[in-house]
Formats: sequence, structure tokens, C-alpha cells
Amino acid sequence: MRSRTFADLDRVVALGGGHGLGRVMSALSSLGSRLTGIVTTTDNGGSTGRIRRSEGGIAWGDTRNCLNQLITEPSVASAMFEYRFGGNGELSGHNLGNLMLKALDHLSVRPLEAINLIRNLLKVDAFLIPMSEQPLDLAATDSDGNLVYGEVDIDQLSAPPADLMLSPKGQTTREALQAIADADLIIMGPGSFYTSLMPILLLEDMAQALRRTPAPVVFIDNLGAEHSPAADLDLGQRLALMERHVGKHFVDAVVARPGVSTQGCGDRTIIEEPLEASDIPYRHDRHLLRLALEKALQALG
Repeated sequence: MRSRTFADLDRVVALGGGHGLGRVMSALSSLGSRLTGIVTTTDNGGSTGRIRRSEGGIAWGDTRNCLNQLITEPSVASAMFEYRFGGNGELSGHNLGNLMLKALDHLSVRPLEAINLIRNLLKVDAFLIPMSEQPLDLAATDSDGNLVYGEVDIDQLSAPPADLMLSPKGQTTREALQAIADADLIIMGPGSFYTSLMPILLLEDMAQALRRTPAPVVFIDNLGAEHSPAADLDLGQRLALMERHVGKHFVDAVVARPGVSTQGCGDRTIIEEPLEASDIPYRHDRHLLRLALEKALQALG
């Protein structure tokens, strides 16, 4: 039987946040509308956090980051979307894309509609769906039993949290659940483990959808150690933690840099390839990442 390639897939779904998901989406952008990203919406730092504190709503920063990386036709609209204010005033540090998404959110019935309006404006074919359209925050219990609230503080913990949860529990956007149900391939990562990848898995209906999917799931490992409590976890421990929350062995293959320890990875398919971008070594090169994902797809048959 011939091995599958991306040309054979009707629906590829990638899960994650910010820079990592944006890299995957841009690496696979030639798939166009066959590609869907499900984006983490729990960030409470930077421009995004300031907007949430003053206006409420979901976190827009990771969605904006993905859209930035998917823009293929530079335009006045794309330049506006990527603009960040300088100076010392109230707008200092704010990204205009975040403000545009928030304004469209006010004008739309649903956050997903705001994203689709921006996608059309920027001529982005791939779909982006917020993991939830409810405002949610990440919370954790630290090793001493104290409650830690918000991604920023969780990333500053000195040891892995004893437990991780969403506040409130929240529901997955229905289009995201449908995307998982229809997927031919699901990709997770790379990204900050506790604050970009885990929040999506903490949604109970998303965990259920991942338990049920017949689609193969590929996990993309980070290239460098995280500046977070996840630095204490090896690859096998991170996979085990994800699968504990999903309630099933659901990751079929791992894409990682050469030499990574695969202890605890069991019988999963492991694809080890050089993946570093020449300009930023801790970011994945888009072309190399696509080739590695293609190898994983062929290995999984």
C-alpha cells in the first residue's frame, strides 16, 4: 500500500498556542482551507493580558500570532495588523492586531466571527478556531498545595505544578470539536507545555473528542529547554501527563530533534530530524518541519 502524503489529506488539524502553532500552520500553509488551527485562549500576559483586564473576553494574542505567520500577501492591512505601539503612553506595548480582534469581537456575535473577518481581510485561507469562546484562565496547585492563578505566574513556578485546571471549566468551541471529528491528521505542539498545550486538553469535551478520534496524532517536541517548570519534564513525562488528562494513549508519533531522550515513549513512532531555523535556532524551520511531518505521516501509513 502506498504511504500517505499531505496531498492525500482532506483535513489537517493543529492544536497549540502562539509561536509554535503559527510555525506549524505556516509550514503547512499550502494546504489552504484543508488546514485548521485550534488556538489556546488563556493567556493573561503582555498586551493580551492588559486588554483582558480592561475589556474582558478571551485572549487574542496567540490567534494574532498565528495570523501573522500565515499572511502571504503583504498589504496595508497586514502592516496594520502587525503594528506595535511604542512610546510611554497608554497604548505603549499594545499590538494593533490584538486591538482589532477585540474591536471586531465587540461588533460580532461570536469571537469566531471576528477571526473570520480578519482572515478574509488578510487573505488567509487556513481556518483558526479559538479553543473556547468563553473567557477562561489557567490555574494550578503548586507542590505546597497553594492555588496559582494565571499563565504568567504558573510559568514562573520553580517546580512542576501538582495539578492544572481551567477556571471556569468551560466548553470547547463546537467547530473545534467538529474539526477533530473530521480530521485525517492531528498535530500537537510545539509550544510552552503548561501554558500553550495543556489548556486545550483540560477542556473535558476536547479530551473526549481526542479519545474518540480515529485520526493519527503527531506531537512536535520543542527544540530547546523551556524557561518554565516544564523544563523539569522529559519527553516521556510530558506525553504521559497529556495522556493522563485525555484519558487514553492518543499520541501515535513524535517529531523531535536528533539525540533527544525517548525514554518512556513506548512503542510510538519517533522521527528525529534536524529542525532548527537558521536565523533562530530554538524555532522550527518551516521547510524542515514539513518534511519531518511528512515522514511521520508515511511511517504511520
